[in-house]
Amino acid sequence: MKGDISRHIASAQPRVLVVDGSKVVRRLIEQVLTQQLPEATVASCGSGEEAREALAAGMVDFVTVALRLPDMDGLELARHIREQCTQTYVPIVVISGDVDQRLRERSLGDVVTDYFDKSLGFQALADFIRGYVCPEDPAEGEVLYIEDSRVVALATRRMMEKHGLGVLHDISVEDAMARMETARAQGRIVADVVLTDVTLKGALTGGDLLRALREDYGYGKGQLPVLVMTGDDNPDKQAALIRAGANDLVVKPVEERLLITKLLFQLRVSRHLRERTGAASEP
Repeated sequence: MKGDISRHIASAQPRVLVVDGSKVVRRLIEQVLTQQLPEATVASCGSGEEAREALAAGMVDFVTVALRLPDMDGLELARHIREQCTQTYVPIVVISGDVDQRLRERSLGDVVTDYFDKSLGFQALADFIRGYVCPEDPAEGEVLYIEDSRVVALATRRMMEKHGLGVLHDISVEDAMARMETARAQGRIVADVVLTDVTLKGALTGGDLLRALREDYGYGKGQLPVLVMTGDDNPDKQAALIRAGANDLVVKPVEERLLITKLLFQLRVSRHLRERTGAASEP
C-alpha cells in the first residue's frame, strides 16, 4: 500500500466516514466505534453519492468503504476521494468479506491505504481503526526483523523502538532461522511478529522464509504474522508473496506511521486469536 500519511489524523476529534450499502453493517460499525472510540465523530453513508455529498460538506480524517456499493464500486469512490483530497492524505480502508482474493490479486490499487476482513469481527475492526486514529503509545510486542542494509535497518529499527516495540535484528534468513530453531528448542515462538525484506544476503530470500514458516514450522498467519517489505510494485510478484504466507506487504520506501500501524494491527489480531483459541480450549 503506497502513500505518504505523515500528515495523517491530527484532529483531536477524528472524523470517520463509514460507507456501506448495508444498514445493518453501518449500524454495527457505528456502535462499535461509538463505544470504543468515543472521541471520534462518525458519519454514515449508504451509497457512493451520499459519501460524495458528505465529503463536499467537510473534510474527514479516515474512511472505511465496502467494495460493493449500490451505485458504484468502492474503489471508484476511493479514487474520487484521492482526487478531492489533494492537500492531505486521508487513509481509506476497504472493509469486505472477500478482500482476501483482491489482496492475493493485488487489485486494490494505490488509492486504498489498507484493508480489513469482516470475518475478524467488529471488535477487531475497532482496534484496527484505533491504530490509525489513536495509535498506541507505547506499543507492546517483539519483532523479528530481517534486513541486510545497515542504513535501512538502523532507521527502521529506530522507528519501531521509538514506539515501544522490541526488535531482534538479523541480516539473513539463515541467521533468522537459526534464531527460530533455538527458540523452538526452548518451547517458544521466536517473536510476536516477523518483518522481513525480500532480497537478503545469503542463499535464502524473504519468500523462502515465508515458506519455511508456513510449511516447515507450521506457523499460521495468526500464530506468527509476517509483514514483507518490498520495493517491487509488480502485482504478480506481490501476489506471490501473499500466497506464500505473508499477512501483508509494506511498500518501500517505508513510511513510519503506516509501518507501525500495520505492525500494531497484526499484533492485536494475533493476540485476539490466541486469546480466543485459549478460551475455546479451556474445560
